[in-house]
Amino acid sequence: MTKIKNSILVLLFSLIIYACGDDNTFRNPFTDVDHKALAISDNDSIVKFLKAHYYDETEDVLKSLETGKTALFEDSKLKIKEVTENDINYKLYVYVINEGSTAPNPDKGFPTVVDSVFVKYAGRTFSGTTFNANEFDSNTFGIWFNLNAVIAGWTHGMTSFKGGSLKKEPNGDPFNGPITFLNSGKGIIFIPSGLAYPSSRAQNQSSNLVDTNLFFFVDLLDFVKDTDQDNDNVPSILEDIDADGDVNNDDTDGDGLPNYFDTDDDGDGVLTKNEDANGDGDPTNDFSDPNNPTLPDYLNKNIK
Repeated sequence: MTKIKNSILVLLFSLIIYACGDDNTFRNPFTDVDHKALAISDNDSIVKFLKAHYYDETEDVLKSLETGKTALFEDSKLKIKEVTENDINYKLYVYVINEGSTAPNPDKGFPTVVDSVFVKYAGRTFSGTTFNANEFDSNTFGIWFNLNAVIAGWTHGMTSFKGGSLKKEPNGDPFNGPITFLNSGKGIIFIPSGLAYPSSRAQNQSSNLVDTNLFFFVDLLDFVKDTDQDNDNVPSILEDIDADGDVNNDDTDGDGLPNYFDTDDDGDGVLTKNEDANGDGDPTNDFSDPNNPTLPDYLNKNIK
């Protein structure tokens, strides 16, 4: 589990010391990494891998390409997502084995990049045409993650799947057996190193996965639609005020807490959930300032 977590607020920096030459100076070996060039070479490596392998549905495994089989790269189930991190453009490859079904709640749709997901997974490293047969991390029982608190490849890749639905008895009663999810979202996410554990982040430099391409078999069992991480009655995805896809850089009152972690977004001393003039439980549709009629009260420190 700890392999895929990306600590946001607390960074435990590992002091990596390297002796260089006879002058007893120390130099970080990652200083000269050209991450833009690495993004290009990583993509070339991933494409090479995708062209050399296919998915065996019967055994639920990846295999070297054989005559008569369709390479992953040519398979219609493969989706390519463009993701920008630190001003570098990456390609994220998501192979959708089963999109999933949220029946009997079809309106639930797909998770957002800040929703909480319940997922099983298994991760491996790969390069060129080969991959490590040993999983470096896995969970076969299901575990909850917030998608904005994991590596970027997961954050964006998991939005390609829907959750499943709990198995029930034929009469609709809860299933009299182990908790079982049906028609869950299932696939493989191929992640370039820049969306995993790039050395540009100091906390990754001591990891054995630093600057390494990864792929994960994932099984999205369930997710919380419109996750509200600070319980202020504003879904976390709506706390992305500038709509750039990153909730961590939206801090209306400048107190150091992003809005999705701040229970008083505008810092006026009134909790966000209480700035609900019409009493419908939704602070986002209350506009009381005639001088600023498009700014909701919970983001307007002049309205209390």
